[in-house]
Amino acid sequence: MTLLLLLLLLFAAACVTPPQSETIRVMLRVGGETERIVELDDPITVRELLEQESIELGPDDRLNPSEFTTVEDGMSVTVTRVVIETVCEEEVIPFAREILPNEAMPPGEEHLAQAGQDGVRQLCYRVETVNGQEVDRARIGDPVVIQEPVNEIVFQGVAPPPPVAFEGTLAYIANGNAWTMRNNSANKRPLTVEGGLDGKVFDLSPGGKRLVYTRRVDDEPVFFNSLWVIMDTHQTDPEAHQLLPDNVLYAEWVPGVASTISYSTSDARPTSPGWQAHNNLWLITLDENDAEILQAIEVLGESTGGQFGWWGTNFSWSPDGLSLAWARADGVGLVDLGARTFDPLFEFSVYNTYSDWAWVPTLAWTPESTLLLTTVHGALPGAEDPEDSPVFHIAVASTDGTILIDELISQVGIWASPRFSPLVEGADGNRSGYIAYLQVRGVGSGALSDQSYELVVADRDGSNRRVIFPTDPQAPGLKPQTVAFAWSPDASHIAFIYQGDLWIVEVAGGGAQRLTADKSAGNPVWVE
Repeated sequence: MTLLLLLLLLFAAACVTPPQSETIRVMLRVGGETERIVELDDPITVRELLEQESIELGPDDRLNPSEFTTVEDGMSVTVTRVVIETVCEEEVIPFAREILPNEAMPPGEEHLAQAGQDGVRQLCYRVETVNGQEVDRARIGDPVVIQEPVNEIVFQGVAPPPPVAFEGTLAYIANGNAWTMRNNSANKRPLTVEGGLDGKVFDLSPGGKRLVYTRRVDDEPVFFNSLWVIMDTHQTDPEAHQLLPDNVLYAEWVPGVASTISYSTSDARPTSPGWQAHNNLWLITLDENDAEILQAIEVLGESTGGQFGWWGTNFSWSPDGLSLAWARADGVGLVDLGARTFDPLFEFSVYNTYSDWAWVPTLAWTPESTLLLTTVHGALPGAEDPEDSPVFHIAVASTDGTILIDELISQVGIWASPRFSPLVEGADGNRSGYIAYLQVRGVGSGALSDQSYELVVADRDGSNRRVIFPTDPQAPGLKPQTVAFAWSPDASHIAFIYQGDLWIVEVAGGGAQRLTADKSAGNPVWVE
């Protein structure tokens, strides 16, 4: 019986089919490619599945479901390929065409002065690509200019304004060259033709025979100029002579001393503004014929020049050549030529421009060499920092220090540039003079570059002020100039720059006339 039971159990076991393991099928999608089915014998995680199939994940790829999920039959596993990268591209900056009117050419005629050249700038983007398709592009930062465009410059001939008669010689800079007019605007002629005058120095000797000026040196990578002189501007084809000094910030003819120039120099430097002033002063005497330097004297050695001294010190000789005034960002005074020291008349807080330039006052003498006219930086009541004050006054001082008035005319604007007129004889036979200056419209308002000014004439004591240009308050005002205006030798007219052209205005009647039409005039100088 026992044997029979055992045989029956063995027969039943032989008839039962052994259990089979169940196959797991997973749908795998990678980077948007064609789907494929992966068959698995045993459950594994998604990570193990990817390793088995030699699929690596990039740093920005997306996986669904997560890598720690255990796969199941019928599951889909999707790998989305995501690439996030920075892509930089270059873009052309088209050059502009600049047309400069030129009175030296026949009206309508054009001459190419400078060929144009496109610039290049680089723009960078954050680009996201999903499964090979770009889905997002966002700009990163500001464009970086790799190469600045060079404008095409074309001179175009224009007809000059109708001729205007006046007294004396008017000199000015236009299109980078020195020009003069003698007694009539029709007598207009260039003294230089090479171009490049930078306006740092432009001074006529009394009588208008000699001219000293500075020219840019274009092949230098930073600010650099050279000093030039014309010994006889009355010649039909005047000859220009280059002098030894370079990087000159100031120069003028010394009154009362034959063919003598004073000048101050600097060192070029790669950072803005392009120079480091020496705040020095030299005198050189030239040969009347060939401008050979006969004598050179150092009057003032190099110095730091006070606050913001890197910009430089302004100098101005009195008409009698006996006194020398100086102006810096923090004061105005006289040079003690014997002791070689700077003696202050006015001291004030520097004006902080928060930029790469510094404000330094202009200087002007009376014809008698007894009074000095300038602009001073004033305080603003309640201001936290005096250097931020937008207040500027016209001040006057006597050479002996007995007169010191720091608010002769109040709140005139940073570019007032006051100047005494030549002496005029009144009906009573007494000789007197006036003050001309620029008055800002809207005191203390607006950015300096947006300010406009009116030309004002007053008596020497600041009384009887009247606007002589523009007389229409709705007309555009004057824009600041390094050399703002010049009195005529007889004090009847004032020359100034308005909208790029040279104008003169009658002091008594206020009638204004335009003398140029090429929109490039600057630095007016008027002598007998």
